[in-house]
Amino acid sequence: MLRTSLFTQVLVALLIGVLVGRLWPEFGPAVQPLGDGFVRLIKAMIAPLVFCVVVAGITKAGDLKAFGRIGLKALIWFEVATTIALVVGLLAANVFGPGIGMNVDPASLDQSAVDEKTGGGHLPSTSQFILESLPDSAVGAFAENSLLQVLVLSCLVGAALLHLGQTKVPQILPFIEQAQEVVFTIVGYIMRLAPLAVFGATAHLVGEYGLGAMTTYAKLIAVCYGVALAFLLLLGLALKVVTGLSLWKFARYTREELLLALGTGSSETVMPRMMQKLRAAGCRDDAVGLVLPTGYSFNLDGASIYLSIGTLFIAQAVGVDLSIGQQITVVLVLMLTSKGMAGVPGSAFLALSATASALGVIPAAAVALLLGVDRIMDSMRVATNLLGNCVAVFAVSRWEGALDRVTAKKVLNGEMPATPATPAEPAASAASPVPATPGASAASGAPAVPGEAAAKHVTADAPVEK
Repeated sequence: MLRTSLFTQVLVALLIGVLVGRLWPEFGPAVQPLGDGFVRLIKAMIAPLVFCVVVAGITKAGDLKAFGRIGLKALIWFEVATTIALVVGLLAANVFGPGIGMNVDPASLDQSAVDEKTGGGHLPSTSQFILESLPDSAVGAFAENSLLQVLVLSCLVGAALLHLGQTKVPQILPFIEQAQEVVFTIVGYIMRLAPLAVFGATAHLVGEYGLGAMTTYAKLIAVCYGVALAFLLLLGLALKVVTGLSLWKFARYTREELLLALGTGSSETVMPRMMQKLRAAGCRDDAVGLVLPTGYSFNLDGASIYLSIGTLFIAQAVGVDLSIGQQITVVLVLMLTSKGMAGVPGSAFLALSATASALGVIPAAAVALLLGVDRIMDSMRVATNLLGNCVAVFAVSRWEGALDRVTAKKVLNGEMPATPATPAEPAASAASPVPATPGASAASGAPAVPGEAAAKHVTADAPVEK
C-alpha cells in the first residue's frame, strides 16, 4: 500500500512531518520549500485546465443559455450556503463563548503584527472586485492565475465556438480536448510529489507554531472545528435531499484529495483532481468547469465559519458585548468581505479588521489575538471549503439536469471505477461535437485519474437522469 496508494503515502508523510516538526523544530523552515514548490506547480496547471474544461463543456452542451443558468443557480447556492455558515458560527460563539474570561487589555496588543501579516494589503470593494474579475489582457489572466478572469475568457471563447460552428473552426475543439489531456497528464506527474509536499508543509507548521497554541486557544479551536463538523452534516443532509447521494461516500471516494489538501493547507492543490473525480461521478463538464472554480472565490464556507466565530471571540476577549443588531451587522459585512478574500494575503485578518471598523466598538488591534491560532484553523477551513464546493457542484448539476445520478451512485458505491471517460477521437469530435440530445452527458474528454484503474469508462452518451 505504501508503494501504490497515494492516500497511504500522504498519511505517512503527514505523520513523519508532525514528528520531525515536534522533535527538530529548527528543521521545519529547511523543508518548507517542498510544500511551497508543489503548490506552485499545481497552480501553474489550474488556469489552462479551467479554460479547457469550460470551453469544451460549453461547446459540447451546445447551449450558452444553459451555461448562464448554471452560473446563476451556483451564485444562489453560494450565497445561501455562506450565509448559513455565518449564522451557525455566530450562534455557536454566543452559546459557547470561546473568548469569555480572557479579559485582554487592547492596549497590550501589537497592531503592527497584523499589518505585517497582511502586508499592508486591503480587500477590494464590490465595484473593484467586479472590475478585477474582467480581464484586461488575455495573457495576463493566465499569467496572474486569476480564475475569475480565466472563466470570463472561457465563456467568451465557448460562445464564439458555438456561434461559428464546426464548419468554420473544425479543429479548435479537438485541439482543446487534446490540450486538456496533456494538462491532466502533467497533473498526474506532479501528484507523485504530493507526499514530499505534505511532509514539508507539516514539519514547518509544527516546527514554527508548536503545540502550545493548542492549549492556549483550546476552546476556540474546539468551537470552530465542532461548528465545521455540524455544518458538514447539514451539507450532507442537503446533498441527500437534493441528489440522493451520500456526502460520507463522496468523502471516502475523494479521501486522497482531502488528505492532501489538509496536509498542504491549500484546497487549490487538489482542484484538478477534484474536477476529474466530479466528472467521473456523473457531473457534466460545463457544470464542473463553472461551479467548482467559481466556488473558490464565492463559496468559502469554512472561512465564513471562522470569521463569524473569530469576530465574536475577539469581542468577548476584550470585554465587548455585541447586541443583536451589531451581530446582524457582522453577518452583513462578512457576506460582502468574504467574497473578495481569495488570493489576498492575510485576507482573514483584513476581513476581521473591516468588520471591527464597521462595528466601531471592537479595537482594531484585538484582531492580533488570532495570530497565534490562524494557521491551525487552515485544516478546518480547507476541508469545509472544499467539500462545500463539491456539494455545490452536485446540487447545481442536479438542479440543471446535468447530473447522471445512476453513474454517481455506482461510482460512490465503488461499483464503477473512478475513471472519467476516454477522450473522443479528433475526427469524431469534429464531426459531432455536441451531444445528440440536450440532456446527454458531457462527461467525456478527460484522461483517467492518475493511479486509478481504468477497467470501465463513463460513456459520452450516458443518459442524464432528470
